[in-house]
Amino acid sequence: MAKTKTTFVCNDCGADFARWLGQCPECKAWNTITELRLASAKPTGAERRGYAGSTRATVQTLSDVNLEELPRFSSSFAEFDRVLGGGIVPGSAILIGGSPGAGKSTLLLQTMCRLAENMAVLYVTGEESLQQVALRAQRLNLPTNKLRMLAETSVETICDLADKEKPRVMVIDSIQVMHLADIQSAPGSVSQVRECAAYLTRYAKQNGVAIVMVGHVTKDGSLAGPKVLEHCIDCSILLEGDTDSRFRTLRGHKNRFGPANELGVFAMTGQGLKEVTNPSAIFLQRGEQHGSGSVVMVIWEGTRPLLVELQALVDASQLANPRRVAVGMETTRLAMLLAVLHRHGGLHMSDQDVFVNVVGGVRVTETGADLALLLAIVSSFRENELPKNLIVFGEVGLSGEIRPVPNGQARLHEAAKHGFTRAIVPFGNKPKEAIEGMQVIGVKSLQDALEAI
Repeated sequence: MAKTKTTFVCNDCGADFARWLGQCPECKAWNTITELRLASAKPTGAERRGYAGSTRATVQTLSDVNLEELPRFSSSFAEFDRVLGGGIVPGSAILIGGSPGAGKSTLLLQTMCRLAENMAVLYVTGEESLQQVALRAQRLNLPTNKLRMLAETSVETICDLADKEKPRVMVIDSIQVMHLADIQSAPGSVSQVRECAAYLTRYAKQNGVAIVMVGHVTKDGSLAGPKVLEHCIDCSILLEGDTDSRFRTLRGHKNRFGPANELGVFAMTGQGLKEVTNPSAIFLQRGEQHGSGSVVMVIWEGTRPLLVELQALVDASQLANPRRVAVGMETTRLAMLLAVLHRHGGLHMSDQDVFVNVVGGVRVTETGADLALLLAIVSSFRENELPKNLIVFGEVGLSGEIRPVPNGQARLHEAAKHGFTRAIVPFGNKPKEAIEGMQVIGVKSLQDALEAI
């Protein structure tokens, strides 16, 4: 009997070690190294060959590579296609994650039922029974007469049946319950998840089948399993949204066939997920009572501008260390901008609690929201309402200068389309030609921006 080989793998960075360590020397994370049992059978050359889709490797110059665009096809959802970079690429491996109840299975079931009308698809469920999936499809009034279903958790069996069915798209729900016979550990372990994902990715490349794998997330919102799982797939997507919220955001984190950080917006209804073609409109549903500390900013998500309301509340603190709370933004950047406001704006807030919230559950990661954040804080601190027709964007430097941001013209035109008539933007983003119906104020420093309001 062949001796079972083991190695130790870091769940965060995927580094391998010969023995267990408390701290990973590569990424410096603690308690992330787990034991991984390798397959007992030695793989043959035929099993390892052709991971990228070619069974016979040839050497050629870079100029001889065929540059014809891969033939994409639509997923039947325009927002889903946007996040994927324009549609589904044959032979691609897609990983979609999200918290429980976010709507991953619902979105994929709707997509597969629509695609089944025109092509061969296969939906593999490992967590639910076929009856449960059928009841959901009936509740959503989906066409079910052409969708092929399979309840199985063995990856070898799934691929053998896929050879007979020959689908163009296959869904694996979920990768955490799949297993390979050669791996001795339990389903969901680091070894099973890594090897199952590699096996399915290799099958997708060799057979031209687009495989969508559903992945679980940890309590901090990141995809569960080894980090190498995200390295071997082509596209990584997260479906975000609280269970008590009506809207869901589909955000791309990695995409080999299009731009990353693309955003798609869906609304959860009784008939399933419905795409929102104008997300700025839903994030700008402002109440009739307009108070201080509220301003609308234009952020750039992927390939389009998005108008989002930002709210700030400044209140006298009863604590020795005032609180700095940011929902939808980085708390560390909030603390840094408050220091800039004190040094170059002359506003002292060391005895004030500062709370910041991005309305609609949007996660803002770009620096173009800096100026809007500071103006909202000043508005709340002075109890001075900002005009309701005002739009703001711009990056704030540590020396108090206002720096331009990319795609400034497109942001202004998007704001004008929604009826905004005044804008405070970096001087470098001020258009040379006036925008009809909009007054654009270009500022060079934080002091200029404070005087403009």
